[in-house]
Amino acid sequence: MGTVGTLRSAGVRAGDEVVVPAYGNAEVARAVVELGAVPVFADVDAESYCLDPAAVADAVGGRTTAVVAVHRFGRPADVASLREVGQRHGVLVLFEDEPGTRPDGAELRRAHAEYLDGRLSGVRTPVPVSGHRYEQYVVRVPGNGRPDRDAFARALRGKGVVCKVPVQAPVYRLPGLRRDVFLPETERAVDETLALPLDASMTRRQVQRMAGACNALGGLLQPAF
Repeated sequence: MGTVGTLRSAGVRAGDEVVVPAYGNAEVARAVVELGAVPVFADVDAESYCLDPAAVADAVGGRTTAVVAVHRFGRPADVASLREVGQRHGVLVLFEDEPGTRPDGAELRRAHAEYLDGRLSGVRTPVPVSGHRYEQYVVRVPGNGRPDRDAFARALRGKGVVCKVPVQAPVYRLPGLRRDVFLPETERAVDETLALPLDASMTRRQVQRMAGACNALGGLLQPAF
């Protein structure tokens, strides 16, 4: 059905407000705009990169009719807490997977992720939780913001690791969606996150080489904690 159809079926109309993530998935905010409704951006949880229930509660207002939460990088959002917020404020909470979700290979990706969790140094690895499918293996590169992360990414690419910055800017800074807001966890996530390649087709040897390439660059970084 798509986000527009889902929101329309949920009764969202022009002039309504819909709480959406500020980190990634601009298509969700654009779907709200397409209906003539108003996207209200909420901050994300620092560990999951999904909507922070407390931030959602703060963003709900008198015209809010719905919240759209996205399961980020294969990690589930805090469904129970977000539903509780919705019930408390009388608004509908909708949950979506990111585009390109891969239903197959999750067990192998989890095995690769578990190996990386134990081997990587100098970066902050994802916090493991039940149900995480590791659609992307997203680490944080500590330091003073984007220059540190980007220098690390360039050096990794020079070693043949095809890493990428998963989110280039907060949604509230994109054309057509600009708002005069500053959400600290979203800003930090944009500046620090880096997605390392993780696929069920990768061999353990390939994963080991990637870990070695990352760890060899540890001198570029301050300690992760």
